[in-house]
Amino acid sequence: MTHAVSRSLVERFCKVYAVRDADKVAEFLDDNVEWTISGPVEYLNFCGTHRGKSNVLDLIRRRIPEVIRTFSFIPESILIDGDQLAMLHRQSSRRASDGRVINFRVANFIRFRDNKIISNLSLLDTFDAVEQVVGHRIEFDGIKHKDAGNLIAV
Repeated sequence: MTHAVSRSLVERFCKVYAVRDADKVAEFLDDNVEWTISGPVEYLNFCGTHRGKSNVLDLIRRRIPEVIRTFSFIPESILIDGDQLAMLHRQSSRRASDGRVINFRVANFIRFRDNKIISNLSLLDTFDAVEQVVGHRIEFDGIKHKDAGNLIAV
C-alpha cells in the first residue's frame, strides 16, 4: 500500500537539496535508495545510477562538486501524486575547473516509501549543460547546433 507524501515533506527536501546539504539530505533517503542521473558520463562523470544511501551521499558531497558546484536550484514546477513527485528546476552551477557559470534545467522524478526517497531519476538538459561544461558547441555530422538552449537530450 502506498502512502501519499506530504507537501511539507517535499518542501523540506527541496530546501536542503537546493543547497546540497548532504547531511540533511541523508535524513530523506532510504538505505537502499536508487539515484539515477541521465547524462553523458564521458563529460559529466557523475551521471549514471547510484545505489545505496552512502553512494548517493558520496555523489552529492564529492562526485558532483568535482565537476560542477551548484549555487542555485530554483523550482519552476512541482507536482505531487501519491508517493511520487515530479519537479522541474532551473539550476545554476560553476564549473569546478575554472568557475565558469553554467545554467540548465533539471527534471526530477522521485518516489517515496514511508516518507523516505526510494528512487530518483534526474533528467538534465544535457546537451545544453555539456556544451557549457566543455565550453563550446558540439557538432553532429559536421553540423554545429545553433540553438542548443531549446533542446533537451534524453
